[in-house]
Amino acid sequence: MGYLAEISRGNPTCFVFLIDQSGSMNDAFGGEQVLRKADFVADVVNRTIHDLVIRCTRTEEVRNYYYISVVGYGGSVGPALGGSLSGKTLPSISEVAEMPARVEERTKKIPDGAGGIVETKVRFPVWMDPVSNGGTPMCQSFAYVRDLIDQWLSQHKSGFPPTILHLTDGESTDGDPSSTGRELLSRETGDGALLLFNCRVSSRHSMKIDFPSDESRLPDEFSKMLFSLSGVLPAPFRRAANDIGISVGEGARGFVFNGDPVSVAQFFDIGTRPANLR
Repeated sequence: MGYLAEISRGNPTCFVFLIDQSGSMNDAFGGEQVLRKADFVADVVNRTIHDLVIRCTRTEEVRNYYYISVVGYGGSVGPALGGSLSGKTLPSISEVAEMPARVEERTKKIPDGAGGIVETKVRFPVWMDPVSNGGTPMCQSFAYVRDLIDQWLSQHKSGFPPTILHLTDGESTDGDPSSTGRELLSRETGDGALLLFNCRVSSRHSMKIDFPSDESRLPDEFSKMLFSLSGVLPAPFRRAANDIGISVGEGARGFVFNGDPVSVAQFFDIGTRPANLR
């Protein structure tokens, strides 16, 4: 079974957001020069972190159920949080809540209760900014995360396993990451193996594949390799996918191919859904 350990202050888990920040992330989704991949992904990561903060809030206290790492790779590999958290590798969720780099005011459209839509101002905390430069040193980034996870596991041997959410729009430029990826997949706690999710986004209008159970529809060897490095979705994550209308069955893996803005948002939502908080 596995993936049943309660997540509490005494038994926390961690999330690692591993984000491709190479030069090609400056391109737009679907070839339309409207929405840069780097901008959208940064917004989704910031929104996901905010959701995790809310999930850990009890009577206005943010409890340290989670520890969060954001790692970027492109011109360099390393921590990608900004502001006072710059350089921090795995801060607690309470530290993250207290120290966004800034809070922006944005416009959000909401129903007006009479069948129409109105715009309202909302506060949007920002922890990471969009970056797009350099190559795609995926081998180096996987090795960085492996070492980070090993440090975490040395002190958290029995809790809910760490979750890595990796997003890229290209192929590795520093070699084949298969070996290091398999090392990551071999890491585990007493509750189960590490969960590695991979999302490959695209600049082209083409077939999208969400959480497949086999590689038969994947068109190239690199995508098949990322599929092989994606963990099988445990039951709570399959339920989370089904809850938002994505039909997945047993054997489905945490892999998205040719992700568009909608599937990227769903990818981060599903990947951060362990529900056994205490």
